[in-house]
Amino acid sequence: MTATDLSAVLAGARLLPVLTVPSAASAGPLADALAAGGARCAEVTFRTPDAERVVQAMAAHGGLAVGAGTVLTREQAERAVAAGARFLVSPGFDNDVIDAGRALGVPVVPGVASATELMRALKAGVDTVKLFPAEPLGGPAMLRALAAPFPRARFVPTGGIGPDRLSAYLDHPAVLAVGGSWIATPGHLKRGAYDEIRRLTAEAVERSAP
Repeated sequence: MTATDLSAVLAGARLLPVLTVPSAASAGPLADALAAGGARCAEVTFRTPDAERVVQAMAAHGGLAVGAGTVLTREQAERAVAAGARFLVSPGFDNDVIDAGRALGVPVVPGVASATELMRALKAGVDTVKLFPAEPLGGPAMLRALAAPFPRARFVPTGGIGPDRLSAYLDHPAVLAVGGSWIATPGHLKRGAYDEIRRLTAEAVERSAP
């Protein structure tokens, strides 16, 4: 495995909590709750002004492999990795983001929503992609349709997936992990509901066990 292999970074984790964290003040307690629930990785979306500081604080926790999501530009990729992100996730395919990840030595997981986009990713040497938005695209049926002609591809489905749908995706051998935002929502963080986050994480980790 190389430094740009996502499976090496995730180290067997099949659940990827996707987090939109409005304030860096939540980062430490959130990391504690996720780790206590059994999570081994997390994706922090670059959608908030504090995202960079959140990545830095959660990466410093040490118990999680923290990545940055919603990475749209090379500049964001550079900032995220400087803050401690160990992988980058993008909602779509962008050559600049792919090139930045390679230069920085971290995996990049571009989003795909069609066979054409998946072919572009594979041609660029990227074989692990984010199926996004997974549920609106057709869910596991869409996953199966894309995986069949592209046996080299590995998928991280994300978008609209809830706990009751985890096994429907994880049962497919082409799925590396499933991303879910229900585990820790901005609402949970606003209420300081870290015990609930820990419980939801533990339930999801149990559901995602092989």
